[in-house]
Amino acid sequence: MKKPNYVEGIHALLQPDIVSMLTKIHEYKGQQKLYIEAESDTLTQLLEIAKIQSTEASNKIEGIYTSDDRIKKIVLDKTNPRNRSEQEIAGYRDVLATIHENYDYIPLRPGMILQLHRDLYKYSGSSIGGSYKNADNVIAEEDAQGNRFVRFQPVPAWETPDAIEFICAAYNEALQNPDADPLLLIPMFILDFLCIHPFNDGNGRMSRLLTLLLLYRSGYIVGKYISIEKIIEQSKDTYYEALQYSSENWHEGRNDYAPFVQYMLGVLVSAHREFASRVEVLSAKNLSKPERIREIIKGTLGRITKSEIMEQCPDISQVTVQRTLADLQSKGEIIKISGGRYTSYTWNRENEA
Repeated sequence: MKKPNYVEGIHALLQPDIVSMLTKIHEYKGQQKLYIEAESDTLTQLLEIAKIQSTEASNKIEGIYTSDDRIKKIVLDKTNPRNRSEQEIAGYRDVLATIHENYDYIPLRPGMILQLHRDLYKYSGSSIGGSYKNADNVIAEEDAQGNRFVRFQPVPAWETPDAIEFICAAYNEALQNPDADPLLLIPMFILDFLCIHPFNDGNGRMSRLLTLLLLYRSGYIVGKYISIEKIIEQSKDTYYEALQYSSENWHEGRNDYAPFVQYMLGVLVSAHREFASRVEVLSAKNLSKPERIREIIKGTLGRITKSEIMEQCPDISQVTVQRTLADLQSKGEIIKISGGRYTSYTWNRENEA
């Protein structure tokens, strides 16, 4: 694999829709700084919520689960992991905390990537943590009939150390160019990382942790307060589709980064919008608890579940949430969408003028 030229690749990405999203994110970044300075107490609540959501969602994408109660206890470090899944969840929690607290001191280097991967597996006792893959791997999928097929053939194991060295060097070199926007460089790097697929396991989770690290180092810290991993998990079909389109002809150096860049910029726009909305509701000190619940539902496009409302309002009891939902429903302000344990609610916009 030859060293990629990210600066050259950026020119092909300056399309109207991408430029528009870049402009929005730059504007949100300025607003975010003001919020952080003015609403420190509010942001502490968002930080705790995001830690839980990020750890849960990033592992869920890879099929690693535990109960809602257990995930909260593990993330808050109030229990020991009981099985392999919980060991991997605890590892993600620790690496996420390392990035949150020390991103300024974690440069993008192959050795740092290996250390983060090592810590991802520190509770499992697995020997794969902190080492590149020792055998060639494939990215496979199953169709609706259960037939398994290879979607992408990553870089072979023997070439992996050099490939990671190349993309780290290319990214750091491009970052020195004043015309190279980090918001474009980061998804390009992450796409290449995923195409290399450097580890026997944990590639997807590492890609999301590295995304946060690079965003934070470039001054985009919205992922501390709004779970970027959860937004990806909620749109994972689109995520995989964008990955597929952008990885076509990757080995030949003729792939199109645009689909994956567009997807990731869309995730960041969504995260910044949600950040502004949540800060606005939480900082409205004169709102009662039922009024805060009402504003959260009203400000949500689409559906929201009771558990999601409670995640956003950890200081409001389940009884209060349930009573408020029943009251809003009786007034016709919200619509209940039944689905058993997945029952959700949406704002009744037909009643709006």
